[in-house]
Amino acid sequence: MTAMGHGEADTRFQALCEWAATALGEPVAPVPASADASFRRYFRCQVAGRSVILMDAPPAQEDSAPFVDIAGRLARAGVAVPQILAVDLTQGFMALSDLGRETWLTALTPGNADAWFSQAIDTLITLQQADTEGLPVYDDTLLRRELALFPDWYLARHLQADNDRQLIAWLDTVNEQLVEAALAQRQVFVHRDYMPRNLMVSEPNPGVLDFQDAVLGPVSYDPVCLFRDAFISWPESRVTGWLADYHARALAAGLPVPTRREDFLRDADLMGAQRHLKVIGIFARIRYRDGKPRYLEDVPRFFAYLQAVADRYPELDALRRVLARLAERSPQ
Repeated sequence: MTAMGHGEADTRFQALCEWAATALGEPVAPVPASADASFRRYFRCQVAGRSVILMDAPPAQEDSAPFVDIAGRLARAGVAVPQILAVDLTQGFMALSDLGRETWLTALTPGNADAWFSQAIDTLITLQQADTEGLPVYDDTLLRRELALFPDWYLARHLQADNDRQLIAWLDTVNEQLVEAALAQRQVFVHRDYMPRNLMVSEPNPGVLDFQDAVLGPVSYDPVCLFRDAFISWPESRVTGWLADYHARALAAGLPVPTRREDFLRDADLMGAQRHLKVIGIFARIRYRDGKPRYLEDVPRFFAYLQAVADRYPELDALRRVLARLAERSPQ
């Protein structure tokens, strides 16, 4: 799978403009709004005095049906998500209400983080109670498929370390521990990328984006995703405090979190470790498959998260050994 060439992209852009003019009832002059790590592109235009986002999601690479489905579930639950104004799944085009220009990634500061994360926790608890009927399940197969990204892309492609049998053996042990811990958790609606980059400064705040990969999965997944982010790091004492705040509110809301805070924090740590390994693999894949090297610059953040988790739990000796071996082999 490769990115579109300029000619194909320009052809799609022209088709998007023609479709939007018909669907929205007036000519449009879109300008680039943002891109992401997928093949989707976003444009902003003015229609009848309001700002509208146009999405271009090539059907050969991106299935937009889940986006439409999940947007409806979250809107019905009371989460602020874009309103779908028009959609053509055959062409891969969509027109959406505009939730704003600024993400939480740039708006969060050490001074406002407590207040803002309090709002994010409220929104998350609402999101976790959304309809899960028929959603894909975060099961053994999906967990292992994600964990395989780390050896396939980071170890093999980035480090050329896939012939280190001892390293692979330790990693297999780690994977068994992380899969077992994840499957032992109770399940709720999981966004899968509930992090500041996908939260918009809007009214109500936050608006939520990038939810199309939602699943029925472990209750600790989204909370740890929010606070141990791919692109911004917080002091561990603050993260622990926010997770404890989430835990208390989730209990009060009747969500199926463990009664003991310590048990929830352990669940979050081990769930986070699974996600951190997956994301390192994804960032390496984006570099080598998709030609976008900048994501690898954030890999040291994930190794720091993993080291902190490994140091907290004696039973994660295999993870400590993996991290030590990798530190010997390469500058991360």
